[in-house]
Amino acid sequence: MVEKLQIVEQRFDEVNDLIIQPDIIADQKRYIKLNKEYKDLKQIIDKGVVYKELLANIQEAEEIISDGSDDEMVEMAKMQLEEAKEALPKIEDEIRFLLIPKDPDDAKNVVVEVRAGTGGDEASIFAGDLFRMYSKYCSDKGWSVDVVSMNEGTSGGFKEIIFEVTGEDVYGTLKFEAGVHRVQRVPQTETQGRVHTSAATVMVLPEAEDIDFELDMSEVRIERTTSTGPGGQSVNTTYSAIKLHHEPTGMIVSCQDQKSSHKNLEKAIKVLRSRLYDLELEKQRAADSEKRKSMVSSGDRSAKIRTYNYPQGRVTDHRIGLTLYDLSNIINGDIQKIIDELMLAENTELLKASDDVL
Repeated sequence: MVEKLQIVEQRFDEVNDLIIQPDIIADQKRYIKLNKEYKDLKQIIDKGVVYKELLANIQEAEEIISDGSDDEMVEMAKMQLEEAKEALPKIEDEIRFLLIPKDPDDAKNVVVEVRAGTGGDEASIFAGDLFRMYSKYCSDKGWSVDVVSMNEGTSGGFKEIIFEVTGEDVYGTLKFEAGVHRVQRVPQTETQGRVHTSAATVMVLPEAEDIDFELDMSEVRIERTTSTGPGGQSVNTTYSAIKLHHEPTGMIVSCQDQKSSHKNLEKAIKVLRSRLYDLELEKQRAADSEKRKSMVSSGDRSAKIRTYNYPQGRVTDHRIGLTLYDLSNIINGDIQKIIDELMLAENTELLKASDDVL
């Protein structure tokens, strides 16, 4: 462990020197990348200081006990030794996890797509509930949410809503939300009080930058149409809505949220690039079966990941068997406790997988 920390310290010193060089500062992309690496390395360095202090305490205590000339000092040394040895495994695990190479996508912003599934109008209402849940959660985290496009349900909610989330380490947090969410409750339209089951699908795509995925615009057909639905005087009068057709994949992306055709095009391209980038990521993950097995967040997207049961006031995450009887707070955005448990489960799997590497 000490040798690994020395390697980290060397790299930390290198990065520390690099980020103050004028040519690095002038290259914003490289500067941001190095600055992120600096922060990650600093976490390991800080843990390493604590780890080395514990090792020094153990050595000091063992020397005092071995000497045995002062009974009072020996008793104090035994206590110090016990405390240090008890704290050592935890800090070692923390360092081992920090030494695991990070998924570069974890730091990215995301495009989230929520779609109503089985359940008709109730599914659309539930999709709206999920959007509000994520909006509140993101607001509490200090992240910004920007709607790209929406297709409202006939009785409320959304048949589909696509939105961007911008902040720090967004994908690394929200990637756990990808999958099928199921709700069990009495719909507003139900006259006999029967509980119905409906579903909505959530996709969380890491935002692809130009350097991640090169989109060939010659393969994209741009269709400009008038906006539909509520939106003021510009609706149905200006050709501001954008629909992109990606010919090789048949993928279609629409955006009409902005009054400006240019802004709608910009947003639509961002969503298309992120979807195509995500397709490439899925191919890589499928080829790497060991990685797929160790990732809580990269399971089958068609799999049911969570159930929200209103009559019992409970939320169950099926991937880790977690059940919480706190539905009202969770649906109002308090999902951090679920994400923390999912992160813990994934970290545990990653640590197991890294035993042969680290």
